[in-house]
Amino acid sequence: MIQINNWLSVDEKEIIETFQRASGPGGQNVNKVSSAVQLRFDVDQSPNLPPDVAERLKKLGGRRMTNDGVLVLNAQRFRTQERNRADALERLIELIREACIRPVLRRATRPTLGSQRRRVDEKKIRSKVKSLRQKGPERD
Repeated sequence: MIQINNWLSVDEKEIIETFQRASGPGGQNVNKVSSAVQLRFDVDQSPNLPPDVAERLKKLGGRRMTNDGVLVLNAQRFRTQERNRADALERLIELIREACIRPVLRRATRPTLGSQRRRVDEKKIRSKVKSLRQKGPERD
């Protein structure tokens, strides 16, 4: 089990890792070794994720989410497979931790009487300034 926080953990069996050759620099090593990692985590089918966390995780996933509800993370930053695996797993854990945080709902409030009066006073001053800029009637 992978511990996400105090009350949530994810089973390692839910995570599928596939390995592929990484793109980019690396010399001959790139052509021989499959060091890049593609991590797949099925958000919809995970029994350990509460529904509200799963919904937030889908939103956070963005383009990395498939139509089937699978989160796909690619890691090829490092030259070794082990470091890429750890990087992908750490990014998944961070995404799930971020999804665990409930957004604070905004409570609608009314502006104070003082702020309303200041706003009206500023509008009157601005109106006066602009009215003074206008050309008056032509005088001879």
